[in-house]
Amino acid sequence: MAAKAKSKANVEIGDEGEDLVLATMVANGDDISPLVRHAFEMGRPEGLLRQLNYVVKKKEAEIEEMCKTHYEEFIRAVDELRGVLVDAEELKSDLQSGNFKLQQVGTNLLVNLEELLETYSIKQNVTDAIIMSKNCIEVLELCVKCNNHITDNQFYPAIKTLDLIQRSYMKNIPARALKLVIERRIPIIKWHIEKRVNSQVNEWMVHIRSSCKNIGQTAISHAVSDRQRDEELIERQRKAEDQNVVGIEERVYTLDVEEDDEDSAMKFDLTPLYRACHIYVEDRVLRTGGGLLVPDQVDNMWETALSRLIMLLKAQFSQMKTAANHLMVKDYVTLLSWTLLQYGYDIESLLDVVDSNRDKFHLILMNECREQIMEVLNHDTYELMIIKKESDYESNVLSFGLQTTDIMPAFPYVAPFSTMVPEMCQIVRSFIKSCVDYLSYGARDYFFDVVIRYLNNFLIEVINETLLNTINSSTISVSHAMQIAANFTSLERACDFFLKHAAQQSGIPIRVIETSQMTLSAKSVLQTSRDATYITLLGLVNTKIDEYMNLTESVTLWTTEETKQNGNEYISELILYLDSLMSTAQQVLPLDAVYKVGMGALEHINNTVMAAFLSDSVKRFNATSVMNIGTDLKLLENFAEERFYSSGLDGMYKASSFRDCLVESKQLTNLLSSSQPENFMNPVIREKNYYALDYKKVSTICDKFRDSGDGIFGSLSNKNTKQTAKRKSMDVLKRRLKDFN
Repeated sequence: MAAKAKSKANVEIGDEGEDLVLATMVANGDDISPLVRHAFEMGRPEGLLRQLNYVVKKKEAEIEEMCKTHYEEFIRAVDELRGVLVDAEELKSDLQSGNFKLQQVGTNLLVNLEELLETYSIKQNVTDAIIMSKNCIEVLELCVKCNNHITDNQFYPAIKTLDLIQRSYMKNIPARALKLVIERRIPIIKWHIEKRVNSQVNEWMVHIRSSCKNIGQTAISHAVSDRQRDEELIERQRKAEDQNVVGIEERVYTLDVEEDDEDSAMKFDLTPLYRACHIYVEDRVLRTGGGLLVPDQVDNMWETALSRLIMLLKAQFSQMKTAANHLMVKDYVTLLSWTLLQYGYDIESLLDVVDSNRDKFHLILMNECREQIMEVLNHDTYELMIIKKESDYESNVLSFGLQTTDIMPAFPYVAPFSTMVPEMCQIVRSFIKSCVDYLSYGARDYFFDVVIRYLNNFLIEVINETLLNTINSSTISVSHAMQIAANFTSLERACDFFLKHAAQQSGIPIRVIETSQMTLSAKSVLQTSRDATYITLLGLVNTKIDEYMNLTESVTLWTTEETKQNGNEYISELILYLDSLMSTAQQVLPLDAVYKVGMGALEHINNTVMAAFLSDSVKRFNATSVMNIGTDLKLLENFAEERFYSSGLDGMYKASSFRDCLVESKQLTNLLSSSQPENFMNPVIREKNYYALDYKKVSTICDKFRDSGDGIFGSLSNKNTKQTAKRKSMDVLKRRLKDFN
């Protein structure tokens, strides 16, 4: 036996050696025919075949590995390259198409650019022509005014007008022919005025020559009286100084009318002499005084007086606290400015003072109106306004453009807003009038843009912010928030009236506003605030719903064994509240807002139910609690369906109804009540019956589900085969959900 074993071992060692020799020869590419011949000669071809098979398998493995290494990447690279070529062809086609379109668009743009440049050139020429025409018109208006003054024998304003033309307009007259005509006519006009004044003075001198004796006697008597009064005053002053009396009596001059006699020869007209002193004498001294008085000195006197007046006005404006005082002083200043303008004085600096004060005036005006707005809010009942007669409808609705139809309604009429809306509109109308009253003065003809800017600021910074502050206060109720949301809609509609009223007050035709389709920027701000009010309203409604649906704190609701045919205790109160909410919303809000309120409330109910099932406070629940909550949801679905159709929303919103908001919680109760809950994992059934449910939520909720038979004595008390099958199906669903997650 030992010899045989040793012989077998020697054979195996020999075979291994032959394998190595064969493998080496194959690897080196040597001829293996001698080895084959030797094997057959020895009568052992089986070992050679086995060796060859071993070498073949080894080479096959090497070849396979080499192919995997070198050719798979090559094939993949070729496929990707072919994909790149296809994409490149598509990209090339897209580039050619885009280039063609770009060329077409570019051609049109170049044509439009050329037209735009030509139009801009025309516009520039027209603008220059308008400016030149305005300069010529201003000069011609002054010339007409001068002619009118001369015709009315008002020579002083005529002279001032001529001086104004010479100083301020002669250098800027663009029409050379007009400039030459005016330059030639001014000396002629001045000579004509001088001749007329001299003639009037001469006639006046002839007229009073017959009364010169009485005039002299009267003058002497008045001079004697004045001298006596001066002597008496000096004597009293001397006595006061001797007695160390502080202060000196003021000298008062009065006209002694007792000496006048109606039939006296002293009655004569001094108007010609007055005109001569202010017209002829001033102009004569300026021309013949040899430098005694120059025009700059006359202008400096006016500038000094004007600077004092401006300083006084600024000081007074800075101390005023009410808009009424600003308006009153502004009226006086503009009246003075207009009067001075008629006599040829430059009054721009006076009007600039009024201009510089307008921002302060409007700030004070806005603060006063803000107090009025706050008073309106404090006295508002936040209830729909009831209008009992046509005159009230005209004053509160039609006068502010708040009507929703052109048909006169039947009375009593319930307006879609509370009393605050027409009262606020009256305040806005008063604000517009005050703005226009302040800005309409002097040569400022176009101030509509300024009125619109202040109107937008008032609507946004006062009315809008005041209403938003009321909405965001902690004491706001659902009914108040709902009424304010409706009032926002009415105020937004009134913005069109405010714009037209401001245009009408500013002298702009309403058809210009209608043609330009201009709107107030405050209108979009009020619309945004209205949407924010809806969000606040939904938050208040959700808070109220949470008070009714306190699901997580009720332990018996989740562990009860009592089936409630009419649902849980809270559901009746909740439906009553929702019915009251929707009824009020349907009366106060437009249909789109009613839809938002209904959808928001029911979505919150759905989320509350789902959150209760997922809450950590609910450790477990049974099939009876699921059935009761399903009954609650059924009652809510019936209410939602009835309200959706009775409100007329089915015609506007066909894609989604109130009932759709409860679909997630409804599908959850259906799943938990199903006899085969494991069907949830079936894609077809899930897409049909449970499409709104999430895997993770279902998994978490199912872990809490405990059927009645899962208790300690459940196996003894419950032998229902259906319950056992349902429980097994629920266990299968739980396991599959865990595996899926």
